[in-house]
Order: sequence, then structure tokens, then C-alpha cells
Amino acid sequence: MFSAKTAYFAYSDALQHPGDFFAAARSFFAAAANINVVHPFNAIAGAAAYCDDFLAPLQSSFEGLHRRQYIAMTGAFEGATWIGTTGYYAGHFKRDWIGIRATGRLTYIRFGEFFRMEDGQAVESYIFLDVPEMMISCGQWPLRYVPGDEFGHTGMVQGPVSQDGIMRGEMDAAEGQKSYQMVTDMLAGLATRAEAWRPYWHENMMWYGPGAWGSFVGIEHFRSFQVPFESQFDGWSGGSANNGMTRHFTRYGEGNYTCSGGWPSLTGVNVKPFMGFGPTNERVFFRVCDWWRREGDLLVENWVFVDVPHALLQFGFDVLPPKVRVAS
Repeated sequence: MFSAKTAYFAYSDALQHPGDFFAAARSFFAAAANINVVHPFNAIAGAAAYCDDFLAPLQSSFEGLHRRQYIAMTGAFEGATWIGTTGYYAGHFKRDWIGIRATGRLTYIRFGEFFRMEDGQAVESYIFLDVPEMMISCGQWPLRYVPGDEFGHTGMVQGPVSQDGIMRGEMDAAEGQKSYQMVTDMLAGLATRAEAWRPYWHENMMWYGPGAWGSFVGIEHFRSFQVPFESQFDGWSGGSANNGMTRHFTRYGEGNYTCSGGWPSLTGVNVKPFMGFGPTNERVFFRVCDWWRREGDLLVENWVFVDVPHALLQFGFDVLPPKVRVAS
């Protein structure tokens, strides 16, 4: 476990300042790593392709690109060792990226990343980027977005109030198990008529949602989003529900934190309008990951990523404009 931490923090430390990200990535990722990145990247085969297809365009578009994390945690799931981390990439947006027009301004891209580790290298990875949050900040989100309507606040998401999310050393295993079990039990209460998830949350909890949906403070404001969202999909269920269609690729606790992810993680048949589309009466799959923090016996903060652009593709809509190719 400690060798995985050592390898990961050598990689993440190298990305804290602008520089040669490629050397760090080629050292950290196994040559044949299975890497998955949100739409429009999706499956990437190996460290070299990750550098060429994802990292090089990102660094080219954002001058002074660097990476800051506020949660980094290690744990075991189904016999494998995983690292889960979230924070922001930042740089001056100088050149168009994935069809989004450059603004010339300092721009932040929220990330959530998971790495399955073997012998000090990442052999499997899932990389979430909050592309909608970035597009909204750049004034280029193509859908209606009205904070205070059915959506929450979109803006830069804060790190843990406790400022203890970066766990470089060894943590109390009993505390991590308590965190894991609390979240596992809470997830089983989602999409229940009695809202059985409620007792696990502090009444003033913070839910940091994906940019297209926004963030909420307080359990009633969270409910005002979550319950209608569940109702838009018949048979709404997630990666911990053993539904035979979705699963968590990882879920574990460390200290007061728990994380999980699924590719996909949620599914349901769309029976009501969703973000202005549908109902299609067809099954939709959502790629999702989360980090939770607890205080004592209650969950107080939840950082959430959903690959919303990938979900909307299933409704026949691509939020990303076509990339314009300019002859050299």
C-alpha cells in the first residue's frame, strides 16, 4: 500500500508546477495501462496514447498548466489497490480545446481521478473532468442554465472544510472501514420511498455536484435535486445495487473519507424530461464518481462527478461543438 502511495505522490508532486508532464506520466502509468477519460476522449490504450491524445493537447491549450489536489486517498477493493484523488487543473486558456473556444483567461478544470496500482504503476485508470463547469465559466454552455431553478450553484468547488484530505501517511484502518460502511449503507437508501438515505447526512451538508447540475447546501436543497432526478428514470439504481448492468470499479474508505466510481455507475429508463430532453423511454447509463467526508457519525461533504456530456449523447445531443480544423 505504501509503495502505491509513494509512486502516486511522486507523480502528483511533479504536476504541481508547469513542466514536463510527459516524463511523469510515462513513469507513473504502465505502458499498456487501460485508461478511460470522459467524453470526448473515452478509452485510451496505454501511457503513450494518453500523453499524445489527452495530455499533449491539454498542455498545448493551457499555458502554465498545473494540477492541485485537495483529496488523495488509498485503499483496497476486491483485492486491488486504488488511489482516488480530486482537485483542479489550471492554466491560461490560450488555444481552443475539444471544440471549446479559448478565452485567454486563467481557467480551471475540476478533475476526479482513480488509479489501480500494481508494482508502483497505474495499470487501470478512470479520469473524470467537469467539462460542463468549465464551459459555464467560459460562457459556452449550450443549454439553459438558471441557478436557483432546478439547478444549484456552479462555480469553483472548495476542498474539505477540515483541510485533511491529502493522506500521505498510513491511516487508522478502523476509521476507514467505518467511513466505507456508512457510505455503503447510505447508498442502499437512495431511490427509496422513505428516503432512507437521510439519517446518514448532517442537516447542513454540502453537495458539490457536476457543473451542469450545480451544488447545494443543506439536506432539503439536496433533496430538491436528488428526488426529482431519481424520478426521471424508471428503475433508477446505482453501482452498489447489484442490478447486473452497472458496478463500482472501486469503493473504499480511508480515514474520514470514502470514494467510489463506476463506468457506468447509474442506470434507469428515461420516463420524464431530463435537462430539456426526452422522455425517450430508453435506458440511459451514467458514468459517476464520488468522494464523501464524514464527521463522527454523519456525512458532511460530498464531491460528485458525472460525465454529463456522455449522458446527453444518449439523448442525441453533443454539448461540444465540432472542432474546426485549420490547414497548416
